[in-house]
Parts: sequence; structure tokens; C-alpha cells
Amino acid sequence: MVRILQDLLDNKATKTKSSGSVRYPLQDMCFFDQVMWTCGDWKWDRFRQHCNREYRTGETCGMKLVYAVARSNDKCKICQKIDTKLRRRAAEVTKIQRWQSEGSKLKASIERSYEIIKDLDQEIYQLQIEKQRKTQAIGKAR
Repeated sequence: MVRILQDLLDNKATKTKSSGSVRYPLQDMCFFDQVMWTCGDWKWDRFRQHCNREYRTGETCGMKLVYAVARSNDKCKICQKIDTKLRRRAAEVTKIQRWQSEGSKLKASIERSYEIIKDLDQEIYQLQIEKQRKTQAIGKAR
């Protein structure tokens, strides 16, 4: 956004007469591929096209635009971790239910499973907060 405002101030953007919309020359921007997961999260991928603003090899101007979107059938790493912990939590709940139906012979095991569930709930909560932070950081450096 700052780059767009700077371009407007420097008169680098051109205004079309018919619609009055601002048009930026595409050769002045750097393009990257983007990976989109089924959970809705995304990340920048390979660098695709260099702009004229940055002359140094390997450097980009900072303006990232999408060249192509590669859709993945998987979830992002954070969602995969959350799913794994939810499955482990469900397994612990099943164990507790089974042990309680058999009688109270295994009190120590039941208590340990409750502790594991409490720890898993905390880890799941932390991962969900991390995912929210990533989502709210759109527009900032990712």
C-alpha cells in the first residue's frame, strides 16, 4: 500500500481517461507464485518475474504480486498439527471411557490421560492462536 501511494506521489502511475482508474505498469512489479491450501491459508512460493525497479540479481523491489496460484489438496502445517493433536486427544478420551467402563482398576492411567488431554488442549489452543496471528498479519511481511 505504501508503494502504491509513493507511486502516486511520484506520478509513476498512469490514469486512464475512459474509466479514471489508476493503472500501474506490470513490468515495474515483482511476481511470485502462491500456494493456497484447503484450509484457506497461503504462502509465497517461487520468484517468477523480475521488475525494472531492482537491478541487482536476486533482489526484488518489495512489491509482491501473484503470478499463479497453485492449489494444494492438503492443509497447512499448523492445521495438520492441530488435526494430529485432536486425533490424539480423541484417542485419550476413548481410552478413559474404556477404562472407566471396565471399572476403576487403572486410576493412575486415567489420571495420566487426563493430564495428557489437558496438555493437548493447551497445545491446540496455542496453535489456533498462531494461526489467527498469521491470518491477521496479511499485508505485513509473512
